[in-house]
Amino acid sequence: MSHNGVALRAVTRSVAFLTAGALAVTALSGCSSEEKTSKPLAEQDIAPAARDQIADGGTLHWAVDAVPETLNTFQADADATTTTVAQAVLPSMYRLDAHGRPQINPDYLESAKVVRTEPKQVVLYKLNQQAVWSDGREIGAADFAAQWHVLSGKDSAYWTARNAGYERIEKIERGANDLEVRVTFARPYADWRSLFSPLYPKDVMGTPDAFNDSARKKLKVTAGPFQVKKVDRKNDEITLTRNPRWWGHPAKLNEIVLRAVPRDKRATALAAGTIELAEVDPEALGRISLAAHAGAKAGSSPLAGPGALPGRRPGSNLGAADALRAWAVAHEDDEEDADDKISARQKERRALAAYAREQAALKGFEVRRSLEPAYTQLALNGASGPLADERVRRAVARAIDRKALAGVVLSPLGLPAVPVGSHLALSGQDAYADNSGAIGGPDTEEARALLADAGWVPGGPVEKEKKKGGKAAGTEGKKAARKSDDEDGDEGTYIVGEDDKSDDTSDDTSDDKDPRDHRKSADGPRHLAQDGKQYANRLKQGGAPGAYAPKGTAAPTDAATKVLAKNGKALALRFVLPSGPGSETLRTVADRISRMLAKVGIRTEISKVSDESYFKDHIASGEYDLALYSWPTSAFPATDARPIFAKPVPAADGSLNVEQNYTRVGTDQVDQLFDQAVATLDEGKSRSLIRKADARIWAAAGSIPLYQRPQLTAAKKNVVNAGSFGFQTPVYEDMGFLKKGAKPAAGPTGH
Repeated sequence: MSHNGVALRAVTRSVAFLTAGALAVTALSGCSSEEKTSKPLAEQDIAPAARDQIADGGTLHWAVDAVPETLNTFQADADATTTTVAQAVLPSMYRLDAHGRPQINPDYLESAKVVRTEPKQVVLYKLNQQAVWSDGREIGAADFAAQWHVLSGKDSAYWTARNAGYERIEKIERGANDLEVRVTFARPYADWRSLFSPLYPKDVMGTPDAFNDSARKKLKVTAGPFQVKKVDRKNDEITLTRNPRWWGHPAKLNEIVLRAVPRDKRATALAAGTIELAEVDPEALGRISLAAHAGAKAGSSPLAGPGALPGRRPGSNLGAADALRAWAVAHEDDEEDADDKISARQKERRALAAYAREQAALKGFEVRRSLEPAYTQLALNGASGPLADERVRRAVARAIDRKALAGVVLSPLGLPAVPVGSHLALSGQDAYADNSGAIGGPDTEEARALLADAGWVPGGPVEKEKKKGGKAAGTEGKKAARKSDDEDGDEGTYIVGEDDKSDDTSDDTSDDKDPRDHRKSADGPRHLAQDGKQYANRLKQGGAPGAYAPKGTAAPTDAATKVLAKNGKALALRFVLPSGPGSETLRTVADRISRMLAKVGIRTEISKVSDESYFKDHIASGEYDLALYSWPTSAFPATDARPIFAKPVPAADGSLNVEQNYTRVGTDQVDQLFDQAVATLDEGKSRSLIRKADARIWAAAGSIPLYQRPQLTAAKKNVVNAGSFGFQTPVYEDMGFLKKGAKPAAGPTGH
């Protein structure tokens, strides 16, 4: 997932729910006033350089996942590339700083502030007098009003994906002069800074045809350091060129070409010189690190000697044969020869030569590392089955060692392996507070006690016909055949924890385990690779924190080796995962989670599905028990996170309107906290309410944040002010290539 700036709205993120009766009011105060402000776990890594050290001109070829279907960020199929284009070519009243906080963008605003709160909130924007659209017209109140009209949700002719905040506006009018815009709100709105970023010209917002269709394919009028020169869908690239009417610091680059390159082909594209900047996976990181390692040894070949790769502990090796084999498999089709008589040895030599050439070229690149403003979480579907019982969800949460899981993903990449402690913010953001203590840390005995209290009995009778090829306990109508240990395909289902009495059910997260140990077990071989948004304890007399069972209740010592059963059904949860390339880390994490759950007697039926159907057909439709996916956090959680945790409500046609709460469980209490936070103009009080909401979300154990996503960006060594941006919005006009002899400024550097 690429960086998203202030324009980002978390349309879909992680899910959470709770049962209100289990909360202790005194425990829900959120952070105390004495709590220290958190810091980002990792700084941005962009090879910073002063503008006078950057050459004028040049074209930066930047890899993206795809040419977007639309250039309109307010439409449902907008993606990360849509946002990248918007950041470079359109006005944003605010941009995010290194802590993910909105800051006035001086290129467009001189000031913006609340000038009245009674009888209604009024915000006065004073625009930069130089700010003009590319057609020469001044940016003004007419553009603000047109965008409000479209996004207010009152006109169904406009196909908008979101209108959060705009529906609270009562009117927009010109201020004392053309440079002032007065926005009056019908209801108080704490997140008013989220609005008008990006701002589209009234030409786009003026008619349904322009908004719904024209802005999908082209943006004729813009107002950023760059403008859209060409959208070439045939060659899968978008060309941005300098905006001659730009009034700010002139862009250093002549052009930015956003070129669609599959993730698994990016190392080859970098080596071929067709791109200079690309987010990459740990495999590509390994290749670039290996190239640097080989280059540092005088006289060594790119394949000679060991090189540390991601997914391996320091000191573990990847030999030349292993490296070549991995590369050859990934490029098998490229190595096909028309002459069927070519020998295997000749093919190997050709592959070796091609790999060596690429490794030599990769010496000119480095990988810049940070953490994305996004987290990966374990989602628990509480709509039906065992996970509809809060005690079972809490048992799952107590069985999980989040710190160990963060270590599996982040430690091999040289990034801080710190688990995420909030659903609504990340470390470094103002709203962040670690409320994970509400659910408690990993405790297998506590998890077993919760399961016992919920009626799941170790060694209980189980209907035999359900044991193999049946339904997961929490999934209706989904039949899955058990996958044998010897099958190699990604599709299908296999079971972890069924009749598994070997030591493979242990949680192998300690450093003394070699990641290359691919022992066969019920859940298949292990992998170490890449990844690619619950609170208070129930009150009881003398009980252990978080337990529902009476004090003294203990699970049998052999509980982990026996099937838990209730009413003749085994406790088995369907764990749905994507099967495509780039999802190896999710599958690795799922493997570890399954082993942790097996220790408390919970079986998991791993079901791998195609990437195309994963979210639409399984997550969004509720056809899963457990799932892993990542969503961004926002600078405006009161607005953007509410749909993710809102209580589902019945629609007029009898269906359930879940918004983005894919676990389909919520409470009025959390909704009320969000509503209060978004209507409170006191920033301190609003943050406190957000933290209280997060505390209650933790209590439900419906969504368990695991780790912040790694952000790895390969860049040519002379590319500056670009790379892994972390929270901060990119400054496109400052990107460029170093002058000969110049060096990047002091600061985070490439690895």
